[in-house]
Amino acid sequence: MKTITYKKLLITFIALSSWIVVNSQQYPDSLLRYLEIAAKNNPGVLQKFSEYQAALQKIPQVGSLPDPELSAGVFLSPMELVSGNQVADLRLMQMFPWFGVIKNAKDEMSLMAKAKFELFHDVKLQVFYDVQRNWYDLYKIQKEISISEKNIEILKIIERLAMVKFKAAPSDGSGSASSSQKVSSGSAQNSIAGSSEMQPMGSVQSNSGSSVQNQASASMQTDQMSTSSGNSGLTDIYRIQIETGDLENSIALMKNQRSTIIARFNTYLNRPVTSPVFTVENISVDSLDLSLIAVSDSMLKNNPMLGMLEYERQSIEARKKMVSRMGYPMMGLGISYSLISKTQYPMGTASMNGKDMIMPMVVFTLPVYRKKYTAMQNEAELMKTATSQKYQATSNSLQVEYYQAVQLYQDAQRRIKLYDNQYQLASKSLALMLKSFSVSNSALTDVLRVRQQTLDYELKQVEAVADFNTAIAWLKRLMANSQIQ
Repeated sequence: MKTITYKKLLITFIALSSWIVVNSQQYPDSLLRYLEIAAKNNPGVLQKFSEYQAALQKIPQVGSLPDPELSAGVFLSPMELVSGNQVADLRLMQMFPWFGVIKNAKDEMSLMAKAKFELFHDVKLQVFYDVQRNWYDLYKIQKEISISEKNIEILKIIERLAMVKFKAAPSDGSGSASSSQKVSSGSAQNSIAGSSEMQPMGSVQSNSGSSVQNQASASMQTDQMSTSSGNSGLTDIYRIQIETGDLENSIALMKNQRSTIIARFNTYLNRPVTSPVFTVENISVDSLDLSLIAVSDSMLKNNPMLGMLEYERQSIEARKKMVSRMGYPMMGLGISYSLISKTQYPMGTASMNGKDMIMPMVVFTLPVYRKKYTAMQNEAELMKTATSQKYQATSNSLQVEYYQAVQLYQDAQRRIKLYDNQYQLASKSLALMLKSFSVSNSALTDVLRVRQQTLDYELKQVEAVADFNTAIAWLKRLMANSQIQ
């Protein structure tokens, strides 16, 4: 028995573990997981990283000496010399740039590679921000759909209450009308009887006509009250159905918007646009962990766009130094080897007959055309000035963007507190109005108005939390702080 029990427990544990694993893989609803996928698969991020790797490959290209030159010449008819016949001539030459040219060229390419890395970092941060912003937009749409569907259920409850009131209104009116008719009929008969005993025939006819008119008037007023009550109840039902139809249309529209957001979200992850995207039921309010002044200082210090422009400026400075040294002569060292065959009739010393000749050589370039070097220096100086101006323009743009993010942050923070309080009050008011409406003490107009307020405040509360977290993600993006590095 114990063995069977242990086996059952083991099977149950294995099945439960498998269910947890399958469900954890089936519902990857973590925003951090989506950020990891985007960092690995986003084509824009991969493109910038490939460009950075390509920039690294330029460093050994410019850091190497020029290729040596080898020239070979063969005499079709050997040239007669004093000590033999020259058959062929071989020359090997290696050029050397001026001191510092190669070093500055390597510095330029290294700084340009660092600039490419900063650009890659900036694109990755932008993708992270886009993923978070779209995920929060999807969360808002999901919650709006959920709240609207819940609101439709509330409308159905109100519709049922209105239907009960509508069905009850005609029966009460007819009972009142019949009792009124009975009372009026009895009064008329008593008046006719009393008048016939005490008054002449003409007087009896006059009083009888007056009683009949009073009876008719009472009957008409009762019928009007009954008809008015019935029309009012039917109008309430129609209004509720109109509200329900509008909400159903809004839900259909929001579902279309959700499909668009999901498609855009999946493009950041580089996967099929119809892939499911999961959100949580309720998101918590994120924290910045820094003061806004510290965020501003960190932005100006760590923003990758400013870092990229700074590296570009330094690379242009290194290029300017390289160009200035390129205006100096280049030196070449080489060797010339002459292949000489022996001759049968030496005209000179016999010991030199057929002996090959080796001649060391030194070559210098003459940079006499100075215009191109001057133009290269001017180009570098202008590019440096342009980069400094772009740095200032980018800094100004980042400061404007920072104030926009701060505005969204502070506005969302204020709205979270406001709409939380407003929603609580509206929910209590709606509960009281529904109870009052169920006992016919409250008008439908007031119930619908309070219900709409409750819906609006709940939606605004969700939007405020999502906007607050989006603002924090925006600020972290500006100061180059992300959840994944």
